[in-house]
Amino acid sequence: MKNHRLFVSSVASVLGVAFALGLSGCSANFGDVSNAATQTAMHIRGVVHGGQQPISGSHVYMYAASTTAYGGQGIAPTSGNASTSLLTAATGNPADSNGNFYVTTDAFGNFDINGAFACTPNTQVYLYSTGGDPQLAGAGIPGTPNAAASLMAVVGNCASATASSAFPHVTSVFMNEITTQVAAFALAGFATDPLHIGAPSAVTGHSLAGVGLANAFNTALNIVNQATGVPNPTFPNNSNVAVPVERIDTVADFLAACVNSNGPSSSGCSTLFANTNYGTAPTDTAMAAINFAQNPNGNVGALLTLATNASPFQPFFTSANDLSLTLNYTGGGLNFAKGIAIDGAGNAWVTNQGGSSVTEISSSGTFLSGANGFTGGGLNAPIGLAIDGAGNAWVASDSGNSVTEISSSGAFLSGTSGFTGSGLGSPFAIAIDSPGNVWVVNADDGSVTKLSSSGAVLSSYTGGGLDGPIGIAVDGAGNAWVTNDSGNSVTEISSSGAFLSGTNGYFGGGLTAPAEIAIDGTGNAWITNSQATSLSEFSNSGTVLSGTNGYSGGGLNAAIGIAIDGAGNVWAANLLGNTVTKLSGTGTVLSGTGFYTGGGLDEPYAIAIDGSGNVWVSNLIGKSLTEIIGAAAPVITPIVAGLPATPTPDGSSNLGTRP
Repeated sequence: MKNHRLFVSSVASVLGVAFALGLSGCSANFGDVSNAATQTAMHIRGVVHGGQQPISGSHVYMYAASTTAYGGQGIAPTSGNASTSLLTAATGNPADSNGNFYVTTDAFGNFDINGAFACTPNTQVYLYSTGGDPQLAGAGIPGTPNAAASLMAVVGNCASATASSAFPHVTSVFMNEITTQVAAFALAGFATDPLHIGAPSAVTGHSLAGVGLANAFNTALNIVNQATGVPNPTFPNNSNVAVPVERIDTVADFLAACVNSNGPSSSGCSTLFANTNYGTAPTDTAMAAINFAQNPNGNVGALLTLATNASPFQPFFTSANDLSLTLNYTGGGLNFAKGIAIDGAGNAWVTNQGGSSVTEISSSGTFLSGANGFTGGGLNAPIGLAIDGAGNAWVASDSGNSVTEISSSGAFLSGTSGFTGSGLGSPFAIAIDSPGNVWVVNADDGSVTKLSSSGAVLSSYTGGGLDGPIGIAVDGAGNAWVTNDSGNSVTEISSSGAFLSGTNGYFGGGLTAPAEIAIDGTGNAWITNSQATSLSEFSNSGTVLSGTNGYSGGGLNAAIGIAIDGAGNVWAANLLGNTVTKLSGTGTVLSGTGFYTGGGLDEPYAIAIDGSGNVWVSNLIGKSLTEIIGAAAPVITPIVAGLPATPTPDGSSNLGTRP
């Protein structure tokens, strides 16, 4: 076998103003869920602030995200994905031209909503302000109203009917450019525009959509302090999660250049809008923030001219490939992180080859597996892992010649030594089919082992071109696709063990030391090439779709990890270059020449996407994990949940689709 097997690294190694929040009845509870069906009233105060000074005369609305249809990039605004206006005539103001009520800010930007609305439990609530006078000469000095000034702030889950659990993490709401762009990033996978944000959580068969949307709201609340409008340097519930404050300040300055101006015709607004025009031309700062969050590597150079030493948020970037919102996780046992998978709750599971452990991170960023990760249970240099339909993690231990099953709560279900058996030899990657069988590739033995859901060895396959197999995925037909690192080929095995790819496997399409593999919703297989600057794609019948040399560009360089998001886009982690590349389902590079960077990316290895549209990347170096917030389309998790109960002849499935 070649010495490039992927055991080790391939490279040497703003203001602090607080306003009291009054409460009556229900309110937004961050993270808790109630089954109550009644609507509950709320009292909330806050301030609308334009960076340098408060905005007076602004209209503040309260909306609940839609529970009937998706919003998102490329999804048109419809009545189905329209957010629900929550304020009533009790505000004392007349309804606007759309029939929606609002409260108005005073000269100091203050607003007060007192019993002026009711919200339904388990809906996600946010504030949205429009217009007003940015008071460029100072608070209380009349100026020109700015129709382009619009801001957002996440409130959270309207979940409880008791005041004791209302807004437990917030004492006020401070709306500014920071809360706006953080909300835009966190909700990017669900937002068409500020008034069309949603997921079909109330639609039969889409319960996972509600989980992803709720998790996205909670992520925003972890990133920014709602009481001050200032980003948290680390998560309140986990100091090992580093927040990119300088990146956040920079994008906030982009928005501030327009908010703190005399309107849409100002140079700040025109520059912002011209360089955040992606399909829908923005006319206000909240829309510009959403467009930028969905395209954080476009026109960055032009936008950077808006951030200056006079800008309200400091420090700021003067140059960047992209300005995606990236989090960096350390601790929790992360050590030479390799495999990564997402479960149905949105928790991320990571194998640590260096620590012989598995780290579980909740959707809200806490380490569920303790300070050192889960250890024992036969874990020994674990690499690949997959989540089954019950939420249990199956882990391949390369040095232990074993497979370990861990429950969602961290109990070892496979005994003290894991499952062992005939054929398991240096197990490297793992996949689960719709019936719950576990497929394991054995890198040194050149074989594939199939286990039952109880861990019994069902079959061991050799031949068919299997040669240093290190990646595996299952399609909608129940067939297993295997990458052969040493053979520069791909082997397809039917659910019954027949080699569908012939004696030697599939060749061509740029296959060069193929590493990981992912299957899209049409049944096509996507493969990374660890010793090339390309990706390869094969149809479900084995036809090369990526041309002679594969898809290239966009920073692809020794890519290892690969994942498909809910819009069918392909994401690859580039071991060389410390970048992440995004391609369309037809192989067109969508991440431009800037790629995705930041968040501590350091020899990125594996990649996974969650139901909120966050992209998770394991790093071989730095004992860390990177999360790119809201960059992808939300996808069904775990992967096995996208497979059909009845096999499809063409391998099609719900893989690479929204929940």
